[in-house]
Amino acid sequence: MAGSLPSEGAAGERGLPKERRMTLAGHLRELRRRLIIAALALLAGMIASAFLTDWIITWLTFPIQKVAENIGDSDFTRLTFTTVTGPFDMRFRIALIAGIVISSPVWLWQIWRFITPGLTRREFWYAIGFVGAAIPLFLGGVVLALFLLPNIITVMSSFFPDDIAQVGQLFTAIEYYNFVFRTLVIVGIGFVTPVFIVALNLAGVIRGKQVILAWRWVLIVCLVFGMLVSPPADVITMVLVASILFVLYMLAALLCVLFDWRRRKKNPDLFVDVD
Repeated sequence: MAGSLPSEGAAGERGLPKERRMTLAGHLRELRRRLIIAALALLAGMIASAFLTDWIITWLTFPIQKVAENIGDSDFTRLTFTTVTGPFDMRFRIALIAGIVISSPVWLWQIWRFITPGLTRREFWYAIGFVGAAIPLFLGGVVLALFLLPNIITVMSSFFPDDIAQVGQLFTAIEYYNFVFRTLVIVGIGFVTPVFIVALNLAGVIRGKQVILAWRWVLIVCLVFGMLVSPPADVITMVLVASILFVLYMLAALLCVLFDWRRRKKNPDLFVDVD
């Protein structure tokens, strides 16, 4: 039928990946080749990011600089190293993480090219679409978390007695950067969750109607998540974060309903409606 996907037996004739017919040794050689390319890309990314570490450090210290600015005391928050090699270790960690981000298009492409033989052409383009949607959503979550961190640090600092806290706080640099990276990653992943929901729908694990019906529980989860990443007294920030996550979830739900409708239109007997 015109427009139908090529069958597996015709893969070689239609120019689809030949790896399907590879032996185990061939797959291992292909895996080694792609791992080498990914490793070289990571190394190049780390070298490039080494020239950006000063800018990255300034960017990551924005939260504590903002705290000091808000309270009018530049000596209130300071970073300190407890070992001689601490500054080098910190720069290496930053270069490694930045290198992973910079080289992500290359190693993500290598991963997809390796698993392509297990996907149809349509599924391959779906996967590319997922990556294209996940990256801006993740970066949006990271940027939002960066602007939430000063409030979080201020609230955490307020638990210490004021008469003692005024002498200043010394943050261990490595622990501080670990805290910042964890917060950025958690919020970033939270923003990418709708992409995984759509992926599960396309895989046939969940249906659009199920996603829609779960909106009440999702709203509660979004409010709890917003409460965890925002100061207790800052209701506006909590509602803002929860609203963004809930809107992203509902957009994912609408996409799931659309995909279900298209599948039902092509094959009415594919599945029974969820009660």
